[in-house]
Amino acid sequence: MALIKSALELALERTKNLEVDEIAIEANRIRMEGRRTAGKFLDDPESCNLVSAISGVDTLNRELFRKSVFDVLCAQIQLPGVYFDAGKITVIGTGLGTLAAAAPGRSKAAGTAAEKQVASMMQQISAFLTKYQEEVKRVEQAIRSQWAPKLKEKERQMAARMGQEIRLDPMADPEFAAFYKKNVEGLKASYGDALEQAKLEISAICGFIEVAKD
Repeated sequence: MALIKSALELALERTKNLEVDEIAIEANRIRMEGRRTAGKFLDDPESCNLVSAISGVDTLNRELFRKSVFDVLCAQIQLPGVYFDAGKITVIGTGLGTLAAAAPGRSKAAGTAAEKQVASMMQQISAFLTKYQEEVKRVEQAIRSQWAPKLKEKERQMAARMGQEIRLDPMADPEFAAFYKKNVEGLKASYGDALEQAKLEISAICGFIEVAKD
């Protein structure tokens, strides 16, 4: 009985010491609401009024909400794959501009100026992403052209051994794949670093970070 009693007392003691952190729960709710709002805005910007959504949050939690929306929108700015949706970048820019205008302590004039800054930055980013896509295609074509003679020689040798015509997929060739990855991945890394820097600048315009001055 003594053993059972001590175990029960220990359990009750632990339970008593567990206090629900209401502030943390509320913060998590605000973050989730910010993410949901950002998702709605991306899906249908016409039906999601970000200005009203931001002003509808109490002042104590408004910055957390604004940052949650920002994080979702900013995460959508990525190097494109095969398809680049310039329209999506425009929508994201509109949302980020609204967030910039709503930064605390900004007058209406300052908010409008920040919104224009974001719009200008997003136009530059859109052009930058278009250039990246074109550059990737150019590099890919250059790699394939450079590799073509070697690939044809491999096809000729295999055809001689097997007695039939052979067509090789360049990406199935380990040597070509390694060469391709080295060059294209280097390009992606270079553009990716520049894009991340641009996103940091937008974050600063929105009032979330300070960019160090030289």
